Amino acid sequence: MKKMYLSEVQTELDKSIVSHEVFKENDILSLPEPVQRYFVYCGYIGKAKMANAKIVWNDVIFKMRPDKPWIKIKYEQYNFVSEPARLAYIYSTMFGIIPFEGRDRYLNGQGNMLGKLLKKVTVFDVTGTEMDVSAAVTYLSEALLVPTCALQPYIKWEAIDSNHAKASIDYKGVKAEGIVTFNDKGEFTKFETEDRYMDSGGGLLEKHKWTAEGSNYIEKNGIKIPSRLKAIWNLPAGDFEYFNGAITDIVYNKTKIN
Repeated sequence: MKKMYLSEVQTELDKSIVSHEVFKENDILSLPEPVQRYFVYCGYIGKAKMANAKIVWNDVIFKMRPDKPWIKIKYEQYNFVSEPARLAYIYSTMFGIIPFEGRDRYLNGQGNMLGKLLKKVTVFDVTGTEMDVSAAVTYLSEALLVPTCALQPYIKWEAIDSNHAKASIDYKGVKAEGIVTFNDKGEFTKFETEDRYMDSGGGLLEKHKWTAEGSNYIEKNGIKIPSRLKAIWNLPAGDFEYFNGAITDIVYNKTKIN
């Protein structure tokens, strides 16, 4: 699983073209005002545009179900821009001893979630229309972490008010959208969507409201990034937070895995 993930990442890195262009104020003039404020506040103006990003995670905990306990996981992730793609690798142990690996992939407009025990036993391998839409939504929710994405033709923005903007993605026939919330400083704080599907067990995928939250901004290499991200299902019975992780760094324009 790890070798497969790294091979897929390197293939996408080989396709990434680093332009050496920098963000200019003219690049963001067509964006809604709060999105422009984000670019300025976070320090992207004058910084190099990115073709890809390695998002470095630490202290990540995860829940399989609302009634299950939190478990610690190792989480690795790369996002790509010109052809939108997202690849993530998850490692943990079941009952503290049985190795579990997962690979979350959004590539060529298609989503896939693959999980294996003991490196051989497949416990899930989710594909299909619902997975495609859900993977596109996840990519869209992270567009501002790799903000060249926000300027691509496959992502559109609509103004709402001084603290909200609507973002939508349309790629290879898969469409999804969400509402992005910004605070007065310009920090992205929340992404909410009705377009994501939750695995309710037994192969059943149900559409529920989904929220991603960003907080605790830190500065790295002159750019401010949220150091804490959470993912939450907003279910009729109440909110189910299932992912909570710390981002320690975002490394842009990688050419090799290291």
